[in-house]
Amino acid sequence: MKVVILAGGLGTRIAEESVVKPKPLVEIGGKPIIWHIMKLYSKYGLNDFIICCGYKGYLIKEYFTNYSLHTTDITVDVTTNKIKVHKKTTEPWKITLIDTGQDTQTGDRIKKIENFIDEDFCLTYGDGLSSVNIKKLINFHKKNKKLATVTAVKPAGRFGAIELQNNLVSKFLEKPSGDGGWINGGFFVLNKKIFDYISNPPCIWEREPLEKLAKKKQLSAYKYDGFWYPMDTIRDRNYLEELWNSKKAPWKSWDE
Repeated sequence: MKVVILAGGLGTRIAEESVVKPKPLVEIGGKPIIWHIMKLYSKYGLNDFIICCGYKGYLIKEYFTNYSLHTTDITVDVTTNKIKVHKKTTEPWKITLIDTGQDTQTGDRIKKIENFIDEDFCLTYGDGLSSVNIKKLINFHKKNKKLATVTAVKPAGRFGAIELQNNLVSKFLEKPSGDGGWINGGFFVLNKKIFDYISNPPCIWEREPLEKLAKKKQLSAYKYDGFWYPMDTIRDRNYLEELWNSKKAPWKSWDE
């Protein structure tokens, strides 16, 4: 099963980083966030990726083109311009990188990779981490036999909360759950027929296509109440970095 990653957005809310690199290349623990996402899927045997590039997509192409050089021991002969690889430790990934346009909407990006899909596939965003069990997610999708499955999550609140009784604090909660509603957490599993639900540009995946699928009762929700966190701002990036450095990153479920 192939994994499609949306990696073309501008990342305006994390402009301190995205001004020089696309958001999926912003690093957590010295590795781009997209690497962490791919490692999660790879743990479950999914190693065939399609990356929908856009803003500064050439940097994503350059990163993966030179990926083996980042992770192997080599000798470079500058007189002949030859490279000898001594130890190869790269992941067993096959990566297709597609330029889907800088200002393209999410639905249009997905539509542009239709010719590369011939069966059910996974889809997620290139800026969100989770500890979701991909195997269980795929099995849920197959069991429900709907065209689309979305991982539904309940995000944590941004601030600590307090409960009051007669002007006294009765309980203090550090970053409790949000308003209790389930939201789109990405990590989709999709039938290739979903391409029929994507209209002419501009088309936002999260609006018309998903709304149509829901109306036709073809969109199931895999409820997941474990770790899920989007990297929307520098504060989010710093929080994820702290988790990684603490050696307690909830999304890191793979072996070294």
